[in-house]
Parts: sequence; C-alpha cells; structure tokens
Amino acid sequence: MNVGILTGGGDCPGLNAVIRAVVRRARVSYGWDVIGIRNGWKGLIDATVEPLTLYAVSGILHRGGTILGTSRKNPTKNPEDIERVWDNLRRYGIEAILAVGGDDTLSVALHFHKEGIPVVGIPKTIDNDIAGTDFTFGFNTAVSIVTEAIDRLHTTAESHHRVMVVEVMGRHSGWIAVMAGIAGGADMILIPEVPYDINKVCERLMARHEKKKFSIMVVAEGAIPVGGNKVITQDTKIDEFGNVRLGGIGQLIGSQIEEITGIETRVTILGHVQRGGSPTAYDRVLATRFGVAAVDALKRKEYGKMVALRSENIITIPIEDAVLKNKKVDMELYEIAEIFFG
Repeated sequence: MNVGILTGGGDCPGLNAVIRAVVRRARVSYGWDVIGIRNGWKGLIDATVEPLTLYAVSGILHRGGTILGTSRKNPTKNPEDIERVWDNLRRYGIEAILAVGGDDTLSVALHFHKEGIPVVGIPKTIDNDIAGTDFTFGFNTAVSIVTEAIDRLHTTAESHHRVMVVEVMGRHSGWIAVMAGIAGGADMILIPEVPYDINKVCERLMARHEKKKFSIMVVAEGAIPVGGNKVITQDTKIDEFGNVRLGGIGQLIGSQIEEITGIETRVTILGHVQRGGSPTAYDRVLATRFGVAAVDALKRKEYGKMVALRSENIITIPIEDAVLKNKKVDMELYEIAEIFFG
C-alpha cells in the first residue's frame, strides 16, 4: 500500500515524532511505502509530494515543527481543488491518507472519507480542545513553556510590585491557561469557558495587594467578559476555515486593571513561543504512539476513524465525533485553580 501523510493547521511540537513513527511502522512492519504530502492539504492540490524513507525520518524525533510543512488550506471550498486532490491521488498512487491536524484538518479528512478515500486521523493541537481524546501531543510542551514563563515573571512582578498579565493560546478552551496557571502558581486565570467581570477581577487583585504587592494573571486568548460574545482579534482577516486571528485580550485587560486599580500592570504575550522548540518526553511518546496506532488502524481498515488517548490506552473513534464540538476545560480542574486566586 502507498500511504500519504500530511500535517495541517498550526505547527506544534511532536509532529515530527508522528511522521517518524508512521514511516517506521508502515515500512518495517507492513512493507508499505509512505509518501509525504507537503504543506497540509495544499500539497494534494499543488502536487508537492515526496517519498519518506527510513533515512529521511532518522534524527527528527526531537525536532519541533514539521519536516513536511503545513498550511491552513481548505480544498473543500473549491470544486476545482477537490478535483485536483483526486487527480494527484491517482497520479502518485496514494491509496490512503493519514491526516495529522486539528478540527479543521480533520473536517477535510472526514469530507474525503465520505467521498471514498481511506482516511485515518491523528489529533494535533496544543490547545488540547479536540473531543474524544484525553490529551493531544504538543499540549504538554506548551504547558511546560508557559509554566516556565510564569516562573520567570514572578521575580520581576514581585520586585516591581506589579500585576503581570500573561496572554496564552486558547481560542475555544482554556486548557493551557488552567494547567500552566496551576503549575505556575497564578493568582488569577481567565478562560473562554468562564466569562469574567473585570470589576470583580480588580476587587480580588486589590484585596491581594493589601497583603502581597504583586500578582500573576494568566489569560487565554479566547476569554470574553460577562455579557460579551466577541473575542478580541488582531485584525479582520479570516482563514479558509473561517477562523479569525486572535490576540490583544491581554493588553485590553492589562489597561483596564491599571485604570481601575491604579496598580502598575505589564502584559506578556507568549504567542508562537508556545508552539516552538523541542517536544517534551511526554509529547514524544504520545506522538509516537499515535503514529503507530494510526498505521495499525489503516491495516485493520478502520477508515474514517481517529486515534485517541483514553485513560492510558490508544483507541479509535469516528472522526465525526471529534469535530462536532470542541472539548472544554474540566470545571473541577478550574475550581481547584480558583482555590489559589487572590
């Protein structure tokens, strides 16, 4: 069998570990050839593919990013692009696709599965918001990076008696904010699942400053105020999946805090730093397990499925179940975080 693999959407640590595992499992265990599709679904439109040998994936386990490149291209928006995908699948003899990505990439995979292409999905997002899997690779690395940043900001916040606002990724859910906030000892965490009241936030900060003269606040980029329904965006542009570019909530909240409380406030936006660098050991192992399991699912002809972590086991679930809705933060976890607010 000729198996194509692509990585779509935002990059994250662990993608190369998946690619390596797929090639190793496919070639060594089943004698299959693996074809790398460059730049996500765009590669099947532009016919930019390359064979992936064992040598090609040697030494990439620890590397961040993806050797295949990525994009946010959505071929289902254009009938001509759909036809090009089919033409290039036939041209290069690709008999099945392993699609590594988030809900957008996987929604395209579901589309082509319904059209008859054998597809297996591999969940990828540092936001950890894909339904059906306990964790996605890249998330653990992002939490570690944010936690280290919070640790570093503690010293300058305490020295200057400031409020430090740390804006982190989290479009639809606040998993990174909550987990890193707990690990880093944040004094306040704002997430999309729990709309905030800026006046109450400021009351808690002022009460804290009567005892301690500094505070650390972690804010997910998708956080919204009580009664609000629009996130803060960098601009009005949208990608081919209808997503706007978020960013700026940290600056807004920082200026509001300083105006209301009179406490000097500084904002740090971690942005793409959260995506970069080498994956943690946990993410390398999880990505490797996902890659092996995805090839095994193809072998069993479990098309239209996505590999997922459930407890300590790797299982398969319908891709459709994974893309129907985003996975929200466990409120029990957020309640634990709230114990340490203020």
